[in-house]
Amino acid sequence: MKKIVIASIATLALVTAASAAVNGKACAACHGANWEKKAMGKSKIVKDLTHAEIAEALKGYKAGTFGGPMKGIMKGQVARYSDAELEAFAQTIGK
Repeated sequence: MKKIVIASIATLALVTAASAAVNGKACAACHGANWEKKAMGKSKIVKDLTHAEIAEALKGYKAGTFGGPMKGIMKGQVARYSDAELEAFAQTIGK
């Protein structure tokens, strides 16, 4: 039991640190302060997506395997983050 608690605390600390690395404020210009806008009138509304859908999209943009018209713009926005950072950030937005 003690090992599980320690592992859980360590995982939470890593997730918290990773999510802090992604600057969500930079996203607000296109997606809205509450993720309520279609970026440039083309994207899905982020607040309507699940955490898993957001993580898949962010990591796909980074890899160049996801997205239509916003593919190039988004790749530049997420390229500097690790997959773990993007996953942790996705857990903080969406549903």
